[in-house]
Amino acid sequence: MKHILLAIIFLPLAGFAAGTTRQVGAASVDITPDYPVRLSGYGGRRLPNTGVSQHIFAKALAIGSDEEGPAVLVTVDNCGVPAAMRDEVLKRLATKTKVRDERFAICSSHTHCAPMLIGILPNIFGMDIPAEHMPAIERYTRELTDHIEKVALAALADRKPTTLAWSVGKVGFAANRRSFPMKPVDHDLPVLRATGADGKVRAIFTSYACHCTTIGIDEIHGDWAGCAQEALQREFPGAIALTALGCGADQNPNPRRTMELVKQYGEDLGAEAKRLVQGEMNPVNGPVKCNAKQIELAFGTLPTREEWQALAASKTPAIAYHAKKNLARLDHGEKIPTHLPYLVQTWSFGGDLAMVFLPGEITVDYSLRIKREFDRARMWVNGYANDVPCYVPSRRVLDEGGYEGAGAMVYYDRPTKFAPNVEERIMKAVHEVTPQAFLAPKP
Repeated sequence: MKHILLAIIFLPLAGFAAGTTRQVGAASVDITPDYPVRLSGYGGRRLPNTGVSQHIFAKALAIGSDEEGPAVLVTVDNCGVPAAMRDEVLKRLATKTKVRDERFAICSSHTHCAPMLIGILPNIFGMDIPAEHMPAIERYTRELTDHIEKVALAALADRKPTTLAWSVGKVGFAANRRSFPMKPVDHDLPVLRATGADGKVRAIFTSYACHCTTIGIDEIHGDWAGCAQEALQREFPGAIALTALGCGADQNPNPRRTMELVKQYGEDLGAEAKRLVQGEMNPVNGPVKCNAKQIELAFGTLPTREEWQALAASKTPAIAYHAKKNLARLDHGEKIPTHLPYLVQTWSFGGDLAMVFLPGEITVDYSLRIKREFDRARMWVNGYANDVPCYVPSRRVLDEGGYEGAGAMVYYDRPTKFAPNVEERIMKAVHEVTPQAFLAPKP
């Protein structure tokens, strides 16, 4: 039986900076299936899950009154929520609430131990999924859509006077996994605290630039993000902890592969977030202004039929499978896409804080560049947001090549790597939707 948990408060907060009171609500719903279903993230797992090591959740934070127009943030313990699911939930919410497109964000934790969804990593197994496995995948996709709608509505119903504050700490378990000379990382841990009128913590939102790939078991588990949420909810009973990812496409937990490390990383992140939450944080006073811009990212030159035929003979199963699918499309008269739709979104709170939401498995160069070109003391960058269509490399990573630059596109069923202007297209959109007041101070 799935249930929705509203934020119930018990612990007093020792002290906090005063801020503007606004309407905020938080909610959580258990999204763990009670039936076997294939897991996503690793192509070597060919059977449905064998059990549940940790329950997984969708959680929501609703900010603002109906008069202002609320902004709703949803975090989901899954490898990736597709744009089609977001669109469906948004369509439902639009008939019942004041939530609109630019004011609705979904962030995926990218745990590799959660159920597969229709529309994400369709080629992960390098072969067709057996017909007997599809009903469970389709069922879970429908149910997760329903759960996201329910948790968003529950958060909206839970709104009450609350103050917001934020700060940035550091966590060091992410390491750049690429074998190229430059190995940048982003160890920032931004933390948002929602505090009730009684001084007690209602919700905590964190984001960290690192893959949720500490483990690859055959059971459902939220990885370090799930453990971090558990740690924070243990420390602040009744509060709801939401965890997103930053630009962590080329970042792995290091070391990894054991359950002990999963728990350690979750506890480490939780401890740092707790330190910030219990200390002086920066008030978030301004009204929420939400902007979004839909752009298109061009792919590079598409393979010719002859090139697809050569790729179809590859000894690498995923490459051959991908090529055969595209040959079949050509045989049926379908056009191979030349561009990828891409939604760039920002939420700004007066001049106090700006959050950037970028889709896809996006590499760390983006968050580092955004925090150079804008005032890093007021910027928060989330990846894996609103869609996870494929890897999104920076120009540097694209030029270097490798898995994140090109190789992984076959698993997402994209025709080829991106054109060289991918980073500039995204950054241009970020500048267009982020208020000029957040630009980096001139030297």
